[in-house]
Amino acid sequence: MLKKILSVLALTVAAVTSAGAATTGPAWDVMPVKVTDKAALQNGAKLFVNYCLNCHSANYVRYNKLMDLGLTEQQIEDNLLFTGERVGDMMHIALPAQDAKKWMGVTPPDLSVIARSRAANLGQPGTDYIYTYLRTFYRDQSSQTGWNNIVFPNAAMPNPLWRMQGPVEATITDIKSVEDGDTRKWVETVTKFDKDGFATLVSEKVLSDYKGGESSSAEITYLDESKREAFDKNMADLSAFLGWMAEPDQHFRKVLGTWVMLFLSLFFVVAWFLNKQYWKNVK
Repeated sequence: MLKKILSVLALTVAAVTSAGAATTGPAWDVMPVKVTDKAALQNGAKLFVNYCLNCHSANYVRYNKLMDLGLTEQQIEDNLLFTGERVGDMMHIALPAQDAKKWMGVTPPDLSVIARSRAANLGQPGTDYIYTYLRTFYRDQSSQTGWNNIVFPNAAMPNPLWRMQGPVEATITDIKSVEDGDTRKWVETVTKFDKDGFATLVSEKVLSDYKGGESSSAEITYLDESKREAFDKNMADLSAFLGWMAEPDQHFRKVLGTWVMLFLSLFFVVAWFLNKQYWKNVK
């Protein structure tokens, strides 16, 4: 029996480890906004409706659910409904899935639970992924859309927030193994993409004492720093809203869970003393 338990534990650890390895890539920045910040969530809802809801649906959320963020029904009608929807409607889009796949190569995913689906296997929230992803777009003339992304290379999605982000440059560093006759060598290549998306080879050198494996890293440089703070704040608000939308009652769940654990802890103490009192005369 013990051997079976140990085998199950070993398989569980192996599965978690392999799942974590599958999520390797650029480190995710921590989203600096809490999903309880209603002002941030209201701004995120505005950004979502204006920039995301054109291509991405949120089919599991109704507009009137946004009243939980402190918005009134009239505010939702005046600021978030543009094409005849009603407050009680789901957040659908008019773009047919087959047309989207034909035009973009892939159907844009529904974003109702995107934050939960992108959560790392080892516990990092999906809002961190979204926050990092939205802030790492750069122009790339070699891609079909003219855009690329550090977190999700060769993504089919262009950058709808490019005016808000401002011009950026990207520096990509790749380390790859290259055959050289009968031997293999490690070559580090640094490529820079300018604000218009044209690539320039910065350097290429052989790493003589390199002991690692193939890797790739990237860095975004903002050319207009005056826009960066506001852009980062808006992306944090948008990421927080997507996190809230994936589980609107998550804060209540956490608070309730805390009280339940406190109650069970107190009940355990009471039950332990009752058990001790009941069996004290029994030998």
